[in-house]
Amino acid sequence: MTQPQPESLGHINRLETLSNAELQKVINAGRHFTLPADWSLIWEGTAADKAYLIVNGEVSVRKGGAEIAKLGPGDVIGEMGIVEHKLRSASVVSLTPLEVIHFTRESLEQLIDDVPAFGTAVRGTSEDRRAAGRES
Repeated sequence: MTQPQPESLGHINRLETLSNAELQKVINAGRHFTLPADWSLIWEGTAADKAYLIVNGEVSVRKGGAEIAKLGPGDVIGEMGIVEHKLRSASVVSLTPLEVIHFTRESLEQLIDDVPAFGTAVRGTSEDRRAAGRES
């Protein structure tokens, strides 16, 4: 599968402030792939060892089996456990086929340091979810 081009990500929510060079660093820091609908990406109560940037598609965030949010392109999922060094507080399941960029804990932490605008976007997403009570 061909990696997305920076221009194709620049219009996505929260990524619009990143330059093409910064977006290319985001793309290069992770592994790009697709997942089918009904795929469990993250499980509540497990270690926070990965995160995903949704390029295309929609996921359901579930806490205790109940849906608490739907997320889509531009949303980063799984980052809160990594940033806060905690176990997962919710599960995430794909509702549609997904195109994602997968980050390991190490690659996400390095990316946040290397691309401050991406770090700001990730922290903004986390703060929005915390305020709404929808952690993942």
